[in-house]
Amino acid sequence: MPSFSTLSPWLHRSLVDIRQDLLDLFCENAYQEGNFTLSSGQLSSYYINGKQVTLHPGGAVAVGRLLLDRLPLSIPAVAGLTLGADPMVMAVSLVAAYNDRSITPLIIRKTAKGHGTRAYIEGLELPEGTPIAVLEDVVTTGRSALQAVERLQEAGYQVSHIFALVDRQQGGRELYRECGLIFESLYDLSELQSHWKKRSIKGF
Repeated sequence: MPSFSTLSPWLHRSLVDIRQDLLDLFCENAYQEGNFTLSSGQLSSYYINGKQVTLHPGGAVAVGRLLLDRLPLSIPAVAGLTLGADPMVMAVSLVAAYNDRSITPLIIRKTAKGHGTRAYIEGLELPEGTPIAVLEDVVTTGRSALQAVERLQEAGYQVSHIFALVDRQQGGRELYRECGLIFESLYDLSELQSHWKKRSIKGF
């Protein structure tokens, strides 16, 4: 994995290598085993804190590069539900700018702003019908990202894609399929856990 002291490797390594580097970062910083209660209310023997990756300087660059590579050219904006998606939408937008591509980042509040415009969506106002992709760090049941989709649709935007860093394989993919949404994740739970166990055996 590239050194934390410089961003250069994260900027210039191939996407194949960057994907592996990001997986290492997830196993080192974001994945834990124990007894946890998830935001969905479910109990779990493991926990994935995606913000330990997306708020890491190199991790943010890696996330931006990998997600931008998957984002269709026809989609000019990305959005996500606060707080998990906030660093992701900015990472994609900034990496896009350095690649001569304009991607507008939007942040969606869980509750409407209590003052001013009382809006749910923060960011530049885009033309009605603009295609927007929703980003999520970790998908479990899929309800969080679907809430973001619904807010965007209520505002007059079109949403066809959801991109996540990790799919916990607990119903999110199936929910999105039922809603007619295209879903992609960089990793699924089985790959993350398998890599974490290998690293544990080797003493990383």
